[in-house]
Amino acid sequence: MGLVLPPIEAYQVQHLPIVKAYADKIGVVEVINQLVPTEMAIDPGTIVLGMILDTLSGRSPLYRLEEFFTHQDTALLLGKAVPPEAFQDDTVGRVLERLYAVGSMKIFTACAVRADQVYGLDKRYVHFDTTSISVYGEYRPPEEAEESVAPFRITYGYSKDKRPDLKQFVFSTLCVDRAVPLWGKPEDGNASDKTINNTLLSTIATFLATHGVAPGAYIYVADAALVTEDNLAALGDTLFITRLPATYNECGRLITEAVAHNTWDEVGVLAHTKPTRQRPVTSYKAYESHVTLYGTAYRAVVVHSSAQDKRRQQRLERDIQASYSTAQAATWRAEQQEYFCRADAEAAAMQLRAVHTAYHQVDVTVEERPVYGRGRPSPQKPRPIKAMRYRLKTTISPQTEHITRLEAEAGCFVLLTNVPTAGPLAHSARDILTVYKDQHGTEQNYGFLKDPVIVNSLFLKKPERIEALGLVLLLALLIWRLMERAMRTYVDTTNTPLPGWDKKATERPTAFMMVTKFTGVIVVKLGHDRRLARPLSGVQHQYLTALDVPATCFTLPTG
Repeated sequence: MGLVLPPIEAYQVQHLPIVKAYADKIGVVEVINQLVPTEMAIDPGTIVLGMILDTLSGRSPLYRLEEFFTHQDTALLLGKAVPPEAFQDDTVGRVLERLYAVGSMKIFTACAVRADQVYGLDKRYVHFDTTSISVYGEYRPPEEAEESVAPFRITYGYSKDKRPDLKQFVFSTLCVDRAVPLWGKPEDGNASDKTINNTLLSTIATFLATHGVAPGAYIYVADAALVTEDNLAALGDTLFITRLPATYNECGRLITEAVAHNTWDEVGVLAHTKPTRQRPVTSYKAYESHVTLYGTAYRAVVVHSSAQDKRRQQRLERDIQASYSTAQAATWRAEQQEYFCRADAEAAAMQLRAVHTAYHQVDVTVEERPVYGRGRPSPQKPRPIKAMRYRLKTTISPQTEHITRLEAEAGCFVLLTNVPTAGPLAHSARDILTVYKDQHGTEQNYGFLKDPVIVNSLFLKKPERIEALGLVLLLALLIWRLMERAMRTYVDTTNTPLPGWDKKATERPTAFMMVTKFTGVIVVKLGHDRRLARPLSGVQHQYLTALDVPATCFTLPTG
């Protein structure tokens, strides 16, 4: 009898075993299986883990889950061998409905609590933001649909995607430790950020209490939509940092005051990354003042950025050009006119000087233009002047001091806060700006939540399933941010930068940067044994050390 060798299989696993390791760290499968009862052949936790892996594999459409796992080592990535047919659309759709029935936020909160227990997240700053997610297809309103009750309305509203022709829903998130999500929820497509803020403020203290955060021990950070009379009243004693909208007259007054006083405190550079030719360094300076809104006094921090607000700067440039064109048109017509007496010319000059332009000044002088008699002039005798005519000579000059002041104002914005300047929670102007700039991390999260291919998957024709999908995406985002947080914590605590782009060391590694380092990892499976097609490189070992994940995650199934 001949020797029969076990089949040899090869899988391009890339970074996915690391994702599986982090899912195990916070017990995603365990938590979901405890909370979501089901009699299905495959447990819901494994289905959700599969969706997370697919989401973080490169953004392939979720309705191709079955196709995705046809080419994967499911025992390695899921902890047990699962046939690809288990991820067919009907099965995944039923799991999403079960997740919604149990409560998507109940499930996510349980996973977030586990993540907090494992990693000790910094919950001093709570960042809130929203985005709109456009969808295709006919999503009928609840009163026209078969089921009268829906978790949210998919309808037309203000589109942050610049797609007012499409229906949408709004997704809101609450993040801590710069960008780690603790809470997320889909809202009606026409919901206002101001209203969502107000609703959340009434429950945020209770929600954070589940994470062990006492009232008064955190600072709520949100964008300018927070500033309304109702929201400021709802905040009460809650500490907050936000941006004062430019629509408030007080915003313009504060900026004008700061530029006029010119007593800035240098904040300097806040960026952790080195500047490049395309992205020069940005430095900041701050001016402290106060403002009273709806009868309550607040701290106001006017911030000037060396990288001036491009939108305001462009508007100012357009206004300056329009001012020059207006003055030029008026002076051109005046210069074509000829006057027969000086009095008329002087009167016209006075009238032209009164032409109002916001950014330019018109200087006018009266020039004499003699009219000579006929005949050739003689060297001994000057030409006789027959008459005298008068014309205007104009010069358009910019109001340099005024324009310089406006350019300085264009680079300013105002932060509004009630955070004290003394005591345990005291924050300087630099601290206020640093915390507010971390809001950008929350905004970056929406790259996960705005993929139209995923949102419009074949099995997502009901808002209930979309809400459950939001849970899956939030869990994927939670793992993504935990990996990034682990790498940056490692760099900060060990003072050891990691290899970044173009083999340059970086102190701000990103999860996407890590993904690119493991693109060529292939696992060869021979029977029950697994080994790497080629050994891990030194760079890959450095990243695994920073992530606190053993290299055996690529060859030894866990679960």
